[in-house]
Amino acid sequence: MNLENCVVVITGGASGLGEATAKKIVASGGRTVLLDLNEERGISLAEQLGENAIYIKTDVTDEQSVEHALNEAIHLYGYINTVVNCAGIAIAEKTYGKKGSHHLNTFSKVIQINLIGTFNVIRLAAEKMVTNEPNANKERGVIINTASVAAFEGQIGQAAYSASKGGVSAMTLPIARDLAPLGIRVMAIAPGLFMTPMFETLPEKAQEELGKMTPFPSRLGKPEEYAQLVQSIIENPMLNGETIRLDGAIRMQPK
Repeated sequence: MNLENCVVVITGGASGLGEATAKKIVASGGRTVLLDLNEERGISLAEQLGENAIYIKTDVTDEQSVEHALNEAIHLYGYINTVVNCAGIAIAEKTYGKKGSHHLNTFSKVIQINLIGTFNVIRLAAEKMVTNEPNANKERGVIINTASVAAFEGQIGQAAYSASKGGVSAMTLPIARDLAPLGIRVMAIAPGLFMTPMFETLPEKAQEELGKMTPFPSRLGKPEEYAQLVQSIIENPMLNGETIRLDGAIRMQPK
């Protein structure tokens, strides 16, 4: 698919990986629909990006909220043909530790947002994409999900996060197979240690030490590098049903 013809819905689009992706899409001539709960950042970014971007306050776990956002996007731009799912949260909590057993409500919340929220957006967006006219490659749409290296090497305290991201990775192939007859591709990206809002609050020395864990390049990943891979996936029609690690060859240790 050509970025100039893309209308890209980005969940978690107001910051971090989603923000970098939005900037990449607009700079390449595409249009973006920023779905996020953070109104202040969402409105600010949409204004910064100009007429080819719109912000819609959205809860990815809520069916009506997502349906409303997708309808608004289609009303404004005529169609949507790309989704990038970046919305997610992370917690650190041991299965059993000094404070007792893992709280079930926090485990459920992570699964609800990271995994079920991602699937909620996928299923509703696919319903919209099937009405698109196929391009020369018979494509009607592309869906890109965000997993994590924690899906494969979860660290101590990451049971909930790893379960959610493992689910995102695991469902990528069956959903790709489900949607293949409709001309909709489905991919996932599993980032390593990236400079996202979670790491931005750390002291510079701590950021450098974390970066050294990556074999090469020995630094934290840049959100722009995530966005670069999003572009490659959109443009390459043979990429389908796979989770791509974007991690500088890191393999996470227990802690």
